Amino acid sequence: MSRVNVFLAGIIQGSLVQADIHHQNWRDPIKASLAAHLPEADVYCHYSQHPTSITYDLPKIREVFAEGNRLAGECELLIAYIPEASMGTGIEMHEAYKHGAAIVAITPMNANWVVRAYSDCIVPDIAAFDVLAASGELTQLVAQRRGASHG
Repeated sequence: MSRVNVFLAGIIQGSLVQADIHHQNWRDPIKASLAAHLPEADVYCHYSQHPTSITYDLPKIREVFAEGNRLAGECELLIAYIPEASMGTGIEMHEAYKHGAAIVAITPMNANWVVRAYSDCIVPDIAAFDVLAASGELTQLVAQRRGASHG
C-alpha cells in the first residue's frame, strides 16, 4: 500500500471550563500502534505542532483551528481519541467524513450521534485500537475508501 495520510484527532480541552488541557499521554501509544501495524502511515498530530495553543490569542486560535480543520479534511484516515465529548474533534471528524476519509473512533461513547454518524469503526480504548490495527482492518478501511473515491 502507498503512503497513508493519517490525522490524529482527539481531546485537548474537552469540557474543561478553565484554560487547561487534558493529559495528552494518549497520543504516543496510538502513534506506536500505527508505526507497528500501518507503517505506511504519515501521521499528522495538530497538537504536536501547537503544544502551547492554550495560550494563543483569538486571531491565532482562529488561524490554527481553521488549519486543523483543513488538514482533517485532507486526510485519508482520521483516528479520533474521544474519552469524553470534544467539540474540536467532532468538527475534525465532520471535515474528514465530508471529504471521504475513513474514521476510527476510540471512545466509550458509542451511542453518541456524532461518533455513530461519522465513524467507520468504534473501539472502546487504545488497547482495542491496537488489536484493530494489528488485524489489518485499518489497511482495509483505507483501501475501501480509496476504491470508493475511484469508483
